[in-house]
Amino acid sequence: MDFGMFFELQLPRPWADDDEQRLFHNALEWAELGERAGIGYAWAQEHHFLEEYSHSSAPEVFLAAVSQRTKTMRIGHGVNLMPPQYNHPARVAERIATLDLVSGGRVEWGTGESSSRLELEAFHVDYVKKRALWAEALRECAKMLAANPYPGYSGEFFSMPARNIVPKPVQRPHPPMWVACTNRDTVKLAARLGLGALTFAFMNGEEAAFWVREYYDTFKAECRPIGRAVNPNIAMLAGVMVHRDEDVARQRGLAGQQFFKWALAYYFRFGTHTPGRSDLWREFSQAEPEPMAGIAAVGTPDQARAHIAELEAAGVDQVIFLQQAGDYEHDHVCESLELLGTEVLPEFSERNETRKKRKEEELAPYVEQALRHVPPLPDTAVEPVEAYPVLWERRGVNSQEWGAKRALDAAQLWRLNVGQGGK
Repeated sequence: MDFGMFFELQLPRPWADDDEQRLFHNALEWAELGERAGIGYAWAQEHHFLEEYSHSSAPEVFLAAVSQRTKTMRIGHGVNLMPPQYNHPARVAERIATLDLVSGGRVEWGTGESSSRLELEAFHVDYVKKRALWAEALRECAKMLAANPYPGYSGEFFSMPARNIVPKPVQRPHPPMWVACTNRDTVKLAARLGLGALTFAFMNGEEAAFWVREYYDTFKAECRPIGRAVNPNIAMLAGVMVHRDEDVARQRGLAGQQFFKWALAYYFRFGTHTPGRSDLWREFSQAEPEPMAGIAAVGTPDQARAHIAELEAAGVDQVIFLQQAGDYEHDHVCESLELLGTEVLPEFSERNETRKKRKEEELAPYVEQALRHVPPLPDTAVEPVEAYPVLWERRGVNSQEWGAKRALDAAQLWRLNVGQGGK
């Protein structure tokens, strides 16, 4: 199976002035260490305003830095929020293509919509319509990456005229597409749409096997791709902190993993948050800790190996390690990654290519069947776009009049800004 790293970039309070800078620089070092350890994917989340839980609000910038510190590691949006109020589809296409170019064709394009009130309402995203917003934007964004030119679109949630979106990605028609999945229904939706399933959930082998069966049975029977290609893969999350002494591993890693789960529920289910004032780490420290599944990789190399083997046997395509959570210390994360690379991952990597080839052969007829449902890109007439002076002249308007109007508007704006009320 493949392995990934998950960069939520957690930073519990209290904060010192340079803590965020240190966190980001440490994270780049973890990516380098992860690649040397045999981890093939770096996934960075997009969240906004979720203090302490996630300081990863501009993953495209962080991932661009990761791409320059690594050579072969896949660069994953895990995920890119797609409703247009967060990110206009054309801007998403431009950023995805640019990242694919600077990384040498290593982008994995994970997508989602979020469901936290702090994010949705700040960007005026309707909770009830967010899935439809995601789907419309994703479908059109995939077309923008593939079409030359994009023929334009007038839809329910956004519209734009015909334009040729540049640059184009290295990977054609577009990088592999994924969607965040939190339950059985979204796993099956991913399969129906030909998307990889990023199941950011902690599971044991039995639970994982059920989700894997659901995903691939649905893919084989019902896939109608939302993009221009398909990406039949399912990934699952595993909390990790490895040390040769089990007690040391749990002392270093257990609280951080529990904070990850608690803070996620705080923002998405039970919390009442005061921006800039609430202290999640303090509240978490006073809460009753809950037992957690999926943290069997918090332990010795043998324990981590056994948990990963369970997920491999269940048919999981990629295990994504939550290598940093809560109050994890930088040196401990580095030690854990080094142990993963030397004592845990090599045996899985050795049999990965054989497993991938067998899977590719098994799925080939189903992939071919799914791609028959991808409609050809429209070849419609594209209207030329005149520069403003050409347009004004054709309409019989003197460009100097427009220039004078713009100068008047600018003067009024300046007066408003200096408090004279535009008079």
